[in-house]
Amino acid sequence: MMRRSSSPPEDPGRRKALRAGLALGAVLVVSGCETTPGAAPPAGMAISKTPLIGKFVWRDLMTDDSALVKPFYAALFGWEYVERTIQGRPYSLVKSGGHYIGGIARAERKVPDQPNSQWLSFLSVADVDTAAQQTSAAGGSVLLAPFDLPKVGRAAVVLDPQGAPLGLVRASFGDPADAPQPTLNHFLWTEELVPDPRAAASFYSKLAGFDVVTEQGGERPFLLLRKGRNRAAIMRTPIDGMRAQWLVSVMVADPAASAQRARQLGAKVIVAPHPKVRNGTIALIADPSGALIALQKWTS
Repeated sequence: MMRRSSSPPEDPGRRKALRAGLALGAVLVVSGCETTPGAAPPAGMAISKTPLIGKFVWRDLMTDDSALVKPFYAALFGWEYVERTIQGRPYSLVKSGGHYIGGIARAERKVPDQPNSQWLSFLSVADVDTAAQQTSAAGGSVLLAPFDLPKVGRAAVVLDPQGAPLGLVRASFGDPADAPQPTLNHFLWTEELVPDPRAAASFYSKLAGFDVVTEQGGERPFLLLRKGRNRAAIMRTPIDGMRAQWLVSVMVADPAASAQRARQLGAKVIVAPHPKVRNGTIALIADPSGALIALQKWTS
């Protein structure tokens, strides 16, 4: 993606507040797993016979305005929702094409007039406790200490050494099997946007045993994280002052048309498709609540 100028770097106080809200939302997600289809493989979900360590297995949108974002994603991707109440708070399971693919959880707004929305991705690891300890030892922090989820497994939420939120999970029933082909309007890819991609790649290669491969994505190179197959990527933040984060992408047929539709629905187009950026196959938007998400065309 191309670097653009932006507002001054994020205020540390606001960043702390965002973390607090994210942690609260994550508590609701993981503590409620046993009351949702996440407690066991949802009907129709294929499960791998062996753990897929290094795979991102679930995504949740932590937001303080679910009433704003749910109609947006329904109109843009055709997503449907199954409503749950967890510890007295709402949680929406996201369905696409009849399959559960993620969720939307409430994150408290800690700073008045400042949005508090961000996608949180959960990474399958061999041992949640060890991964949390590794993160802390490398300069990250633990937002939600490792704990057991009855009938589910074990989970934790951390900030990696560059401040990107990440869920860690070891599911007792196994990981979702890799699909033979990606599906339209499902999550397609996960990549980290950080100030120092090389340092991030070094950290994750130790955390999950990734092999790191440098690829050219037009003007900007990026680092692929491989573990048997491509699992994720890491690249430098495309906007000055952007906080480190794991960016999720959804598969679309036409990124330019989807970005235009997203704008009509209230999103902001941060980076439009460009021939020099992955051959025009990706757009970056901020949904109406401010959460970043990519619109990506899949090419074999």
